[in-house]
Amino acid sequence: MNKAKDSLLMFAALFLFWLLLNASLANDVLMVGAVAAAVITFLFRNGLGFFSELRLNPRALLTTVLYFFFFIKELVKANLNLASVVLAPSLPLNPGIVKVRTRLKSRMGRLMLANSITLTPGTLTVEMLGEWLYIHWVTVDSADIDEATAAIVSGFEDYLEVMYG
Repeated sequence: MNKAKDSLLMFAALFLFWLLLNASLANDVLMVGAVAAAVITFLFRNGLGFFSELRLNPRALLTTVLYFFFFIKELVKANLNLASVVLAPSLPLNPGIVKVRTRLKSRMGRLMLANSITLTPGTLTVEMLGEWLYIHWVTVDSADIDEATAAIVSGFEDYLEVMYG
């Protein structure tokens, strides 16, 4: 019964979102929206990972807000660091792929980590294999797994672990 309720809720949310995007109650808009919402609901009948793995408690919600500010800080810091590397006359690049480990267990937490790393200039998540992430790093400071993990992953992980586990 709970699965049917979840599916109905997902269908209603998708259909409402469709109506808001189209700003029309014309028959063709209603029909296309209903069909699209039904197909998406059927394809994702086991739920949407983002919503099902996110912890909905006060601590996790506060941490989500704090994560946003942490990410912005890291984004600005990485942009300034990469700009200083590019503008330096000696161009002190030391590119390479480093292997780092994550302690995150949830799929969505790992995906958020990989995306956060990729969105931060100077790093790009190349591959995820279980607890291992392979990161292209423009200025490799250390190829040691623990040091690279501390430099690239740990800050994001502290927040994501509270949010997703």
